[in-house]
Amino acid sequence: MSSAGMAISDTLVLARRNFLRIARAPDLLLAFTVQPIMFVLLFAYVFGGAIPTPGHTYIDFLIPGILVQTMAFGGFVTAMGIAEDLRKGLVDRFRSLPMSRGAVLAGRTLSDIATNGVSITVMLVVGVIIGFGFESPFLHVVAGILLLLLFGYAFSWVFAFIGLTSSSPEAAQSLGFILIFPLTFVSSAFVPPETMPGALQWFAEWNPFSVTVNAIRALFIGDPAGNSVWGAVAWSVGIAALFGFLAVTKYKRAVVR
Repeated sequence: MSSAGMAISDTLVLARRNFLRIARAPDLLLAFTVQPIMFVLLFAYVFGGAIPTPGHTYIDFLIPGILVQTMAFGGFVTAMGIAEDLRKGLVDRFRSLPMSRGAVLAGRTLSDIATNGVSITVMLVVGVIIGFGFESPFLHVVAGILLLLLFGYAFSWVFAFIGLTSSSPEAAQSLGFILIFPLTFVSSAFVPPETMPGALQWFAEWNPFSVTVNAIRALFIGDPAGNSVWGAVAWSVGIAALFGFLAVTKYKRAVVR
């Protein structure tokens, strides 16, 4: 088998390992099923009546935003898993095997695509039940789902880097929350940026979360797209490339803790 073929094979094996570990861990499985439902219902029925969204019901405004938030946080399992593998010395064992060096990180991030797909399915089903409706052609909806998966994949690399730089799984979770959580809320995900103070409004308009949320709204409910779709793709590819490079570089120097 060629080196490229071996790398792909090793990546798929490790992706399957990571996905099966989640399926066998009820607490992690809840994060991809029950937690999205909880977020949708809480935001829809607790905040929905208090936030004006001209031109849309709050349900239609909310679902694209909360989907993007969920994709960004989908890499938490990768951060905690990598930190745990480093602490237990499993990464050093992988290094001693005749396998691709990049397969460990690639397998982790690839498995996140599958779990993010589960989350998208659950949230869209719940959204449709409570009143969300697609107003765009079918191919636009498919493009929106693919964009969500791409955005989630990019942030899986962010969390891979966080896991490699954290001292423990708990530290990885806390650091990821501190870094990502403000970005999701200072965006157009849950409220129109026009309601924010000047500095926050400027930040929200350029925030990659806002760009991606606006793109998903355009693809799902027919909002004006402008440059948001291409902007979201550019942000996702750029984030994946930058943090992929940083994560691989850090992985080569990582040591057992």
